[in-house]
Amino acid sequence: MTPASANDAKRVAFVTGGSRGIGLAVARRLAAAGHEVAVGSRTEPDQLDPGLTWFECDVADEDSVDRAFAAIEDKLGPPTILVSNAGLTRDMLVLRMKDDDFTSVVDANLAGSFRVAKRAVKPMMKARWGRIVFVSSVVGSLGQAGQANYAASKAGLVGLGRSLAREFASRGITVNLVAPGPIRTDMLAALGQDAIDTMAEMVPVGRVGEPEEVAAAIEFLTSESAGYITGVSLAVDGGLGMGGGLGG
Repeated sequence: MTPASANDAKRVAFVTGGSRGIGLAVARRLAAAGHEVAVGSRTEPDQLDPGLTWFECDVADEDSVDRAFAAIEDKLGPPTILVSNAGLTRDMLVLRMKDDDFTSVVDANLAGSFRVAKRAVKPMMKARWGRIVFVSSVVGSLGQAGQANYAASKAGLVGLGRSLAREFASRGITVNLVAPGPIRTDMLAALGQDAIDTMAEMVPVGRVGEPEEVAAAIEFLTSESAGYITGVSLAVDGGLGMGGGLGG
């Protein structure tokens, strides 16, 4: 594989939720591009690629986020690439959804992204270079029955990301989003093959996506070549959302 960022300087990257699924695919791709890659999650994975380093990080806990960044800075150096991918789902219809089911998802997905981005921009400002990518979702613009909490959190990421993009553009820091559609992960597999087939029929390209396809888009947005791109929400959804709504 010839990475899109083959001519980039070697940097330290931090991928939250990087131990599986989309996050792991992103971590592997950034490592293949030559970066030092830290992956964060609440629990240590059973296995991790030799080129990746795990750090405990609960994005719902500000102290945990601070400890993770301090440990990364001590071991690898200050991250100047951040991919905020960690998230939570508690799917159910609104009439059955308790306040905690709503607020816990919003706290992990939206406030958690705020926490890691706020901590990450400090070394980026000193370096006058940084790349932040939030992993949103096509659900944030289209909505989905049973996912009011998740959709709200992912839609909120667009406003957060674009606000940060305006705040930090003059410091050489770009802030973008990717909005995946249905992607072949453990979360999708748990729905069963019939549900996956139904989703694939709704996607114009006729299939669900692969984590590596999302990772390729994220790698580009973190590269030197993407320095003139900020505040963008890039749909990686096979045409499902057609770039409309908040995700466009």
